[in-house]
Amino acid sequence: MSSRAAFAVVVFAFTVVMASTTIPTPLYALYSAKLDFGVLTTTIIFAVYAAGVVAALIICGRWSDVVGRRPLLLAGIVLSLASALVFVTAGPVWQLIIGRVLSGVAAGIYAGTATAAVIELAPASWRHRAPAVATAANIGGLGLGPLVAGFLAEYGPVPLHTPFVVDLVLLAAAGIGTWFITEPVAVTSGRLSIQPLAIPDGVRGVFLRTSIAAAAGFAVMGSFSAVAPSFLSEILGVDNHAAIGCLVAAVFVCSAASQLAGRTLATDRALIAGCATLVVGMVVLIGALALRSIWLMVAGAVIVGVGQGLSFSKGLAALVEVTPTDKRAEVTSAFFVVAYLAISFPVVGQGFAATEWGLYAAGLTLNIVVAVLAVLSLVSTIVASRRDNSRPHTVSEERQPGGSMPDRRE
Repeated sequence: MSSRAAFAVVVFAFTVVMASTTIPTPLYALYSAKLDFGVLTTTIIFAVYAAGVVAALIICGRWSDVVGRRPLLLAGIVLSLASALVFVTAGPVWQLIIGRVLSGVAAGIYAGTATAAVIELAPASWRHRAPAVATAANIGGLGLGPLVAGFLAEYGPVPLHTPFVVDLVLLAAAGIGTWFITEPVAVTSGRLSIQPLAIPDGVRGVFLRTSIAAAAGFAVMGSFSAVAPSFLSEILGVDNHAAIGCLVAAVFVCSAASQLAGRTLATDRALIAGCATLVVGMVVLIGALALRSIWLMVAGAVIVGVGQGLSFSKGLAALVEVTPTDKRAEVTSAFFVVAYLAISFPVVGQGFAATEWGLYAAGLTLNIVVAVLAVLSLVSTIVASRRDNSRPHTVSEERQPGGSMPDRRE
């Protein structure tokens, strides 16, 4: 297979595997009615996905350097196929939980391995755009999952089966294509080992403020993925699965779009803008919950998606910029672990709160907490940026024509 064809195959596989992880989102209300469980169980089913992602990031983070990209890509597809099969045949809740764990492990494998493979297989004319393509496949796939599943569930036959049957077909095609790609890296000798997590002393300040922003953004994305369908159905009376899928997809699509659009923006200013946008989005969402307004919720989803995309991508860029090269794998893995833990724990907390206080009060509380986190991240980022700008620069620092300091970029 040519490099160009292999590049297209891996991008396709990346998109399909990530879409597979969010297919159940617009279907949770149907599962809840069929299996008679509440919001707490829904949040636990969702949270075990994040546990699978974290486990894969820690355990398998370095494996593709030892055994190669292709075997890990195939393993992720096999796990996704197994997850889809579990959902097609799902009966009791424990089967749904197994399906979500398998899906999470597949996503955790693909997050690093597929990103590296897309960059390595990109043709020369696409090399500078390869990281953006990987981002689009990753986040765009997450957005396509609920969008396609929502429409299939609303307008297709057998709503709890059709989305996963389509998923099985797409995954099979991705698996066949991946089987025939050429291994993009020279496999190194060594043993399979667990990816360590460590934060060097000089990086901890940047890690703290950027991880707060990542936690806030991922917490609200987790809430949209796990609880928003129940909120729309029970509080706002929206039972159209396609509409629910569109709302959830809007968050991911806007996140991907803002990451792509903000690639060339200065890191510090874009990070501040992203945190500020996230704060505005949370205020709009709080207003949507307080007024029970579907249109404000749609607006909040768009704004939050933009803010999450900018704050997350630029936060990661700022972190990579200050991290020594030999420590980047450990630090970025820790950053992703914090982000995915933020998906699970707040959402499960919201499930417990919904059991005690009701879905409306629980949703309002979580959004207020996330808004506070976003404000903390915004304030700490502004303070750090002003401190860095006020610090005298050394003569050895590179300057742009005219004597001005260059903007920090990705």
